[in-house]
Amino acid sequence: MKIVVIGGTGLIGSKLVRKLGEQGHEAVPASPNTGVDTLTGEGLAEVLVGADVVVDVSNSPSWEDDAVMEFFGTSTRNLLAAEAEAGVGHHVALSIVGTERLPENGYFRAKIAQEGLIEASSIPFSLVHATQFFEFVKGIADSAADGDTVRIAPVLFQPIAGDEVAQALARVATGAPLNGRVEVAGPERLRMDDFFRSALTALGDPREVVTDPHAHYFGSELCQRSLVPDDGAVLGKVGYADWLRATGSGR
Repeated sequence: MKIVVIGGTGLIGSKLVRKLGEQGHEAVPASPNTGVDTLTGEGLAEVLVGADVVVDVSNSPSWEDDAVMEFFGTSTRNLLAAEAEAGVGHHVALSIVGTERLPENGYFRAKIAQEGLIEASSIPFSLVHATQFFEFVKGIADSAADGDTVRIAPVLFQPIAGDEVAQALARVATGAPLNGRVEVAGPERLRMDDFFRSALTALGDPREVVTDPHAHYFGSELCQRSLVPDDGAVLGKVGYADWLRATGSGR
C-alpha cells in the first residue's frame, strides 16, 4: 500500500515510516521539510496521488491555546478535503489518552476538535490514543519544575516507548478502519510522582520530586485516572528502565 505519513519526519513519524517500509509498503513522509504543508495545503494534492492510507502524527509548532486550535482545525480540514479528492480509503490519527478528561487544557481541547472533524468526515478512520512517551519524560519534568524541585501529582501514570507507539500505528494503518479508537500504553502502571522520582535519578537529574496533589500537568490539575487508559488498551512490552538501557539515555 501507499501510506502517507503526515509529520513523517518527526519523532513518531520517522519511526513509523521506517517500520512500514520494512513491511514492504510505500511509506511517504510528508512535512514542511518535504514540501507538504497541511496549514496552507501546499503539496497535499501531489503527495496524496495514489495513496491508500494517510496517517497524521503531525504536531502544532506552538502550544498556545489559540495557535494549537488553529493548527489542528485548519490542517485537519485541509487534509480531509484533499484525501476525499484523492480517494483515500483510511485516515489514521494519533491522539492522547485522556483528552476528554482534561477539557480545560488548550492542547487537549484542540485534539478533541480534531477528532470531531475526523469522525464527521466521510472517510473511514481510526484514532490511536497513546499515553505519554518515554522520550518526553524530561520535558514533562521541566514543565513541572519549581526551582530545584519538580512538583508531581500522585496520580496514575503509564508511559510508553515511542517505538511501540509507531508499531501500534503501523498495525492500525495496515488493517481495516476501526471507525473508532484504540488506546495504547506502556506495560507499567505507576504513581506519577514515584515514576518521576526514579526516572530523574536514572537520568542523573539532581532535582527533588515533591508530591503535590494540586500540581498541574501543562496547566491542568489531574484526577487519579486522567492520564491512563481504560480496560482493553493495547499494552507495550518495554518498561522505562529497559528503554533507558536500550537507548543509552540513562546516566
